[in-house]
Amino acid sequence: MRSYGQYCPIARGAEIFAERWTPLIIRNLHLGCRSFGEILVGAPGLSRTLLSQRLKQLDRLGIVESVPKPDGPGRNYELTPAGNDLFKVCVLLGEWGAAWLEIAPEHLDPFVALWSMCNALRRDRLPDHRVVIRFDFTGGTRSERYWLLIEHGDTEICKTYPGLDEDLYITAEAEAFVKWHAGQQSWAQATRDRRIQLHGPSWLVRAFPTWNARSAFAHIKPVSGTVASSTTPAAFPVSGSSTSLVISTGRDSR
Repeated sequence: MRSYGQYCPIARGAEIFAERWTPLIIRNLHLGCRSFGEILVGAPGLSRTLLSQRLKQLDRLGIVESVPKPDGPGRNYELTPAGNDLFKVCVLLGEWGAAWLEIAPEHLDPFVALWSMCNALRRDRLPDHRVVIRFDFTGGTRSERYWLLIEHGDTEICKTYPGLDEDLYITAEAEAFVKWHAGQQSWAQATRDRRIQLHGPSWLVRAFPTWNARSAFAHIKPVSGTVASSTTPAAFPVSGSSTSLVISTGRDSR
């Protein structure tokens, strides 16, 4: 970690917070990710090596603490009081980004939106039996397919067919799904324009959009004349991998 060499609290805080991936790691921990794998899944593009380095650094600084898993090998991670206070900076940064930055094409990764949605589900509205939903996302550089398994309030995202009967089929343009979750497009508008289409029992079609509590920043209205994105497209290996992927969102461990 490089130092600015200044006593200023902004400079000293930035030495930690402005490290690449650190805010996202803190965000994921706040959302309920506990294991190394859960944190990694919520940050597509972050390597295992770099995540290991960041966690060790944050542990050493007293922002994250790790404890052995009670039921097997590995460790669980959680924010310390200092880490929870640092998450408040993440919230302020998110509020600024929601108000002042455009959602550009390179930000339209439907997997990230689906993962985020799973961490914002209204558990009290979920059915009390297992539901399997297939998502077919279009409009990106390639089509992507995922399955969402919901049972007893727990959720898993699968990249390969889980071998269970599908209850609901959703076909969605990546842009429409991302912007719906982000609060920049209404469900009524997206379905009316057929940018999101649902096929299945009528009760499930009606219920699905009510499960999503949406992004924590969905209530923020973008400021007119927002700043255009200056980032370059990120590489998201989750979408391109040919290996089986089963993901527990970690939300239930909060």
